Formats: sequence, C-alpha cells, structure tokens
Amino acid sequence: MSWDTFVNFDNFTDLVPLVQGSLVAGLILGLVAGIIGPMIHARDLSFAVHGTSELSFAGAAIALFLGYNVAHGAIVGSVLAAVLLGLLGARARERNATIGIFLPFGLGLGVLFLSLYKGRSSNKFGLLTGQIVAVDDAQLWTLVAVSAIVVLALAAMWRPLFFASVDPEVAIARGVPTRALSIAFMVVLGLTTAMAVQLVGALLVLSLLITPTSAAAQVTARPLTLAVLSVVFATISAVGGILLSLGPGLPISPYVTTVSFLIYLVCLGLGRLVRGRGFSRRLA
Repeated sequence: MSWDTFVNFDNFTDLVPLVQGSLVAGLILGLVAGIIGPMIHARDLSFAVHGTSELSFAGAAIALFLGYNVAHGAIVGSVLAAVLLGLLGARARERNATIGIFLPFGLGLGVLFLSLYKGRSSNKFGLLTGQIVAVDDAQLWTLVAVSAIVVLALAAMWRPLFFASVDPEVAIARGVPTRALSIAFMVVLGLTTAMAVQLVGALLVLSLLITPTSAAAQVTARPLTLAVLSVVFATISAVGGILLSLGPGLPISPYVTTVSFLIYLVCLGLGRLVRGRGFSRRLA
C-alpha cells in the first residue's frame, strides 16, 4: 500500500468534468452548513445534529427498502426528528436525554431496513458514509430548492433567534416567541442535516455542521467573521474532499472529514498562538 492509494492526481483533469454536478452539490452543502453552523454553536445543538442525522439515516434506509427516493426519505426522517426534539426538549438537559433515546432507535431502525434491502451493497454503505457521485439534475434541483428554503428561513429568524440563544429569559420577557423559533430552527436544522447526510453519511455529518464553525471560533469571536469563516471552511471541506477522492476512487467522507479536521487543527494552533501573544503583551 502506497501514498497513491489515498492521494492520486493521475488523470485528475479528465475526472473533474465527470463530477461537476457533485462539485456544485458540495458547494451548496458547504455554503448552507457554514451559514447554519454558527447558530448551532450558539444554541449548543451539536448533539442534536448527531441525533437528527440518525433518524435521517433511518428515513433514507426505509425509503431505499421501499423503492422510494432516498433523499426524500432522509428529509422526512430529519424533519420528523427535528420537530420531536423541538417539542420534547425545551431545556438542554431534557433535549440531550431525548436525543439519547432517539439516536440508538434511529440507528437500529436504519440498520434493520438496510439488512432487509437486497439491492446493491454500495447503496447501503453510502447511507452511512455518503455518496454524492454522479448527481443528476433532479437531485441537484431538489438540493437547490431545500437549500433556498433553509437560507430564507434563517434570514427571517436570525436576529430574534440569536437574541433568544444568547439571553433566553430577556427574550421571553420582551415577547420573543422562543418556543416557536426553537421548533422552526430545528426543522431548518433537520433539512440541512438531511442534505449533509448525502455527502458524508449519517455517521460523519458533524464534520460539516460542527467542525468548520468550531474551527472559526478558535480565531474569532465576532459573529459576522465567524459566519464568513464557517462558510469558507465548510465549503473547502466539502469541495476539497470531493476533489481529493477522485483519483483514489475511495468514499468521499474520509476526505471531507480529514480536510475539516486539519482546518480545525490549524485554527486551534493559530488561536492559541494569538492568545498567547496577547497574554505576553499584557504581562509586559
């Protein structure tokens, strides 16, 4: 086994035109994941992303078994999970307990229907680890439509939702509909998770929705800069992962997660360096 097994740029220019649809899909997913990431970070919903992805996986597995559109099944599963979490888990402790119940149930349900599915094994593997390859026009337009809904919904609720995230008690006192906003955001999160599952699979969805924002948070505390860097890092991870996987012909998800993790390590080092210099200056 050599380095070319994992990174290989032979015939790279010939392969890129074959995955143009996948690259557009990765670009869209990176953009949406980067936009929603700061709000996930602000509301401490990292665990909720994982729980939602498992029911998204279950919905996709059921759709695959029944012969329906897998993407639509993933969306139904994610939105159902998001609504249930929004209704049952108002407080962080209650929400995490609810997620802890849903997560193994969704994973077990998905595994059950995958085992019953008698089609190609690559379809089973792809639900867990992602398989955005050879995206057709119908899938791409579905992705564009869902992404537009997510972006428009976030734009409409961003200010009151951020206010409710930072200071929920004051927000309630001022009449902000925090519970309705929470449920609406969870639905938006469910839609985003369903899209991300298509790229990196149910098991690795955190690499797109959590890691880029966590990396950005290491180098900035300004909300606008955080959002911009989150979008940049998520897009680089998604598109870069697709490009790096072309030559070896391996699944996309390990490359997406590796690029995302390396960005986080670089930002972590830069953040510590900057904070260390600031501390040294204060001592001086």
